[in-house]
Amino acid sequence: MSAPANAVASSAATSEPYQAPAGLADVSVASTTVSDVLGRLGFYHYRGYNAVDIARRGRFEDAWHLMLRGELPTTEQRDAFTGETSALRQLPPGVGELLPSIARLSGPGSLESVRTAVSLAAQAIGCKPWTDQSQDLTRAQAEQISAILPTLTAQLYRLATGQEVVQPRADLGYAANYLYMITGEEPGERSTYAVERYLMLTIDHGFNNSTFTSRVIASSGADLGAVISGAIGALSGPFHGGAPARVFDMLDAIGSPDNAEPWLRHAIEHGEKLMGFGHRIYKTIDPRSQLLHEVAQELHSERVGFAEHVEKTAVALLAELKPGRELYANVEFYAGVVLEAAGLPREMFSATFACSRVVGWMANVLEQVRDNRIFRPLARYVGPEAPREFPAFWQPGQA
Repeated sequence: MSAPANAVASSAATSEPYQAPAGLADVSVASTTVSDVLGRLGFYHYRGYNAVDIARRGRFEDAWHLMLRGELPTTEQRDAFTGETSALRQLPPGVGELLPSIARLSGPGSLESVRTAVSLAAQAIGCKPWTDQSQDLTRAQAEQISAILPTLTAQLYRLATGQEVVQPRADLGYAANYLYMITGEEPGERSTYAVERYLMLTIDHGFNNSTFTSRVIASSGADLGAVISGAIGALSGPFHGGAPARVFDMLDAIGSPDNAEPWLRHAIEHGEKLMGFGHRIYKTIDPRSQLLHEVAQELHSERVGFAEHVEKTAVALLAELKPGRELYANVEFYAGVVLEAAGLPREMFSATFACSRVVGWMANVLEQVRDNRIFRPLARYVGPEAPREFPAFWQPGQA
């Protein structure tokens, strides 16, 4: 009987390798104080604080300070931190001149262009392998890249759509400035509130795919530009950060409330993935989806009624056709509804996700470098038995 082709990790207790589940499901690969997800309880937190409560009551800068500096700020600390980070939004010299060339090579909102630009910006601010510089400098660079990313994202979008870039404003908060740089207009309080809730809810979420990627790359000693470029690459996949826009594609394909039941039934029966439903960790309602649903209702979005009907129909059909799977709407389902209602174009949904998650990536990376060991798991080889005989026809070249 052949062994299944799953990853193998080395046990800390013995030298015997053990077979880990596909995708490292339920495998703990590191200790962290940054965040955790309690899927069965429908709860997640940032450094012990209920993340949804922070999103309801706080500002983005509160969560940012908590993640990178380890504590919720006082009013005075928040004001000081906001002043420090808003001053970092301007692009370093030489980067802005190269953005038009990057923007021409990809479409609006492309994470491929963002990862190229952030790598360039990291080099421009002097990022080196963190092993070759002080941890204080690495922390400062982490805050600067987090502040720069929305500027890069917004300017690339405007260039890709044939518009003049809009420079950041230090007098606006993180969310308001982001909307301003994309639309060219100072946003209203309601739109700012909506985008800020989304950004705060999505800063971090345990060892998700892109966060794990950032820690793996950081464990090699690589500079922060390489780390964040790799994390953005992971985020760009349709099973991760590419999902919100695909929820809209699904809603467009359904078209009308009357078509929801037959469309969804056909998709489920034919094994198609319903974008915006199900989560690897949550086996109950995603708490992020609940708050975004409330925000969508407050915005009086034209789509929210239709989205609610699709959600209700999908949950009922999933319970009927996939009993015991516990599949509910996840954060992506209402994210697009909220972002669209706040004035963001669909192409910018994934890039906006990156502008919040970069803070979580940086918090994890700073934790990784404080007590680092390079990630080097094993793999179970299931190919032909070695050593093999070389075929008679093969004639090796001369060295």
